Amino acid sequence: MNPKDNQEKHKEDHQEQQANESILLAAEQFVRQALEREYTGHDWQHIRRVTQTAKAIAREEQANLFICELAALLHDIADAKLNASEAAGLQKVRSWLEHNNVHPQHAAHVMEIISTMSFKGGGGKPMSTLEGEIVQDADRLDAIGAIGIARTFAYAGAKGHLLHDPNVRPRTEMTEAEYRSGESTAVHHFYEKLLKLKDLMNTAYGKKLAETRHQFMLAYLEQFYAEWDSEC
Repeated sequence: MNPKDNQEKHKEDHQEQQANESILLAAEQFVRQALEREYTGHDWQHIRRVTQTAKAIAREEQANLFICELAALLHDIADAKLNASEAAGLQKVRSWLEHNNVHPQHAAHVMEIISTMSFKGGGGKPMSTLEGEIVQDADRLDAIGAIGIARTFAYAGAKGHLLHDPNVRPRTEMTEAEYRSGESTAVHHFYEKLLKLKDLMNTAYGKKLAETRHQFMLAYLEQFYAEWDSEC
């Protein structure tokens, strides 16, 4: 590459970086406004944590940082729990990407990640790209450990679910519809989802981060049951 071509390439890279930074800033503002006062544990602070974790894993795994950050920022805008339907949520994200002139290839990648990363009762298909695996890991890491426990009880309270019912067993076999709308309790959610996530991590770094959080949940449940059955 001659010096002139090298200068042109450097200029193009710089322009692309500036454009990406503007898109990420706009996404952050959009999501913050949409979810800042969301009370089910899918709020702006959840998005902020997932985004930071996704960036950390992306650096470890040498993935596309822009795609990981953008998908992490936008992932809950499409969540079926926060929209009339999954299709409506996905269209909301698609419209935002088009309105903000995100490159079609990047937009398609982000849409593919967001549309397939949800747990859905454990029946979702595997992520098809490294970036998708990273964003899914980051989201799942925020569902476990101390923060995950807090979010579980916040969601249960927001949805009117019981704290615990020892006379009802956790569900083991569920369709996606049953997972979304069936009756459960906050404590059952540990067995129906949270305790499964450690073994569903995609990346080596995600697996490492999940181990400590998983052990914390086991210790928490042990203490919970001891206090629940206490007679003193």
